[in-house]
Amino acid sequence: MKIESLTTNSTDEPLTITKISQGVKNPNRANIFINGKFDFSLDISQLADAKLKVGQELTKPYLSELHSRSSFGKLYQRTLEWVLTRPRSEKETRDYLRRKLATDPDQIIHKLLAKNYLNDEKFAQYYAENRFTKKGISQKRLTQELRAKGISADLISQTLAASPRSDSTEIAKIIAKKRSKYDNEQLAQYLSRQGFNYEDIKQSLIGDSFLD
Repeated sequence: MKIESLTTNSTDEPLTITKISQGVKNPNRANIFINGKFDFSLDISQLADAKLKVGQELTKPYLSELHSRSSFGKLYQRTLEWVLTRPRSEKETRDYLRRKLATDPDQIIHKLLAKNYLNDEKFAQYYAENRFTKKGISQKRLTQELRAKGISADLISQTLAASPRSDSTEIAKIIAKKRSKYDNEQLAQYLSRQGFNYEDIKQSLIGDSFLD
């Protein structure tokens, strides 16, 4: 997490808040000016918690802490916006924060979990319901993908057991899309590569002269 630079104070001038104004690009943030110059910004809730006011003098250690809060607030907001574009798993979010070089991802993860913006159970349900809905996908491949997203084996089993999707219906989707291009043998090979088992493939193709 990037920390904003401390205001220079080579003359030992008191660090005084001289102005607090609403952010121009983001009205939910407040710009804090120290000794007449912009120094950092906080979101509205952070500003209320800090109880900052014009004329208040700050120590260098406290100013440094406020810079850290500012950086945290900005990264939390960016992460929240990213999470809200679609459901995300906790592991995906940790990976996102790692790419953003967050120094304390646990703090952001904890806040997102507490507010239920992150919920692996809901994520797994969403993923199982929406992944390749029209194209078709095997339970095996769904399992592999959910595992890669950091979902536990127990939760994967629970999610797939509750899902109305089955390998037989998913195979039917794929056959409907590929029938004009592939014969039965090619379809069987393709379905096998997608993670469907032999018996389900055979039963689905048996009406089309499937050969052992």
